[in-house]
Amino acid sequence: MKILKWLNDNLEQTILLILLFGMTIVMGIQVTARYVFSSSLSWSEEITRYMFIISGFISASFCIKRGVSVKIDQLMGMLPGKGVHYMRLVSYMIQLLFFAYLIPFAWNYVCSGIASGQLSPACGIPMYLIQLSTVVSFVLCCFRLIQKIVMRFEIITGRREWEEK
Repeated sequence: MKILKWLNDNLEQTILLILLFGMTIVMGIQVTARYVFSSSLSWSEEITRYMFIISGFISASFCIKRGVSVKIDQLMGMLPGKGVHYMRLVSYMIQLLFFAYLIPFAWNYVCSGIASGQLSPACGIPMYLIQLSTVVSFVLCCFRLIQKIVMRFEIITGRREWEEK
């Protein structure tokens, strides 16, 4: 149970920190190799690009979890009573439908990558591993949105107090 709580609190943040640290290390090695040893690494740009792409997809779930997605706070502030909670609930439902709609397309994309056997040019990484970040991201987004929807229902029904962050 403790590990599930930790994963719920820290999964995306940990993945993003590892990817950022990895990008920093790889590019630091590349800069050192180029300017100190006058030799360039053939694989560093590709690995960094893939880590950046994966972090972009994972950050969508992180932003949903933290509530830092684009929203119109001025409009929400003018709504009376629990109106803001109803509007956020509608927003979460629309986002959930969107990400749930994208999952099968992302999965088909991964399956086509598996079928093609395509490898990345410099590192020989199977491309479906990179493409799998779309599926993971969209599933995580759906999971986080379901959490948000449940939280809003609890606030609307009075089973939970609203804590302004």
